[in-house]
Amino acid sequence: MASFEYPQGVGLIAGVDEVGRGPLIGAVVTAAVILDPKRPIVGLADSKKLSEKKRQMLAEVIKANALAYAYGRAEASEIDELNILQASLLAMQRAVVNLPVQPHFVLVDGNRLPPNLLQPAQAVVKGDSLVAEISAASILAKVARDAEMMALHEKYPEYGFDKHKGYPTALHLEKLREFGPLSEHRRSFAPVRRVLAQID
Repeated sequence: MASFEYPQGVGLIAGVDEVGRGPLIGAVVTAAVILDPKRPIVGLADSKKLSEKKRQMLAEVIKANALAYAYGRAEASEIDELNILQASLLAMQRAVVNLPVQPHFVLVDGNRLPPNLLQPAQAVVKGDSLVAEISAASILAKVARDAEMMALHEKYPEYGFDKHKGYPTALHLEKLREFGPLSEHRRSFAPVRRVLAQID
């Protein structure tokens, strides 16, 4: 983990991250994590740089050792209504509110802070590579969203969600054109909008 200068004397710190801004389908999923300084977790990193197996293993370690963790989400309908950025920030705020232990300070991945946080907060660019709490949150959010995509695959195997996890790959775009959008697809996203326009 690269060095990051933590705010001093602030008490419990929560890290927050989101997964799922880019996909064409499903919720944007967020997590908030307060780590226990007495139980450090080895191997935390940006979830995108870890193998699926390593992410799943670390997610269990985080759940077992963190002082607290919680999830937040914004559904596809909220993304369509608000836009993906605002929906992501709302989902982050929900994750913090859902924590069973409220932190004294919040570190958020990226360059924008969620509105209506009750705690002082700081946005950290590349936070998932710099801040252990944000890395832990990115891992929990990624594992949770991937599990949702696997559940969607079980329901609609013809779309290949097990392979592309909802991202706009060539395969997903091909299946979208072939079978049409599902109710879970984000209608405000251009590839989905184009297919809907052709159907209409």
